[in-house]
Amino acid sequence: MGDKDLDKRGNAVGLLEVYGLVCAFLAADAGCKAGNVTLEIFDKNKPANAEKLPVPLLVTIKFRGSVADVKEAMAAAEEVAKATTGIVCTHVIPNPTEDTEKMLKISALDKS
Repeated sequence: MGDKDLDKRGNAVGLLEVYGLVCAFLAADAGCKAGNVTLEIFDKNKPANAEKLPVPLLVTIKFRGSVADVKEAMAAAEEVAKATTGIVCTHVIPNPTEDTEKMLKISALDKS
């Protein structure tokens, strides 16, 4: 693990899955302004039933920080996402395990 990874251990992570990349950017911006958080790389998912969804691309936003700051960021981001295209799911992990930390680095956005 590098120094940056060691600094993030013990920080909560908030996961917010939304419809579409524009919604993800708007929600991430609102969340970062509301809480003292940083962002992990976004992730994407195009589900099998994509043609039935309001937007065919699902994007996961990952906020990092203290539990309180992540909750503040998530609340603001959820409000924006609901007003834009909508929310698929949300979750806050107060203290991710080392294995979960590894999974947080995975992103399909950097794949062609």
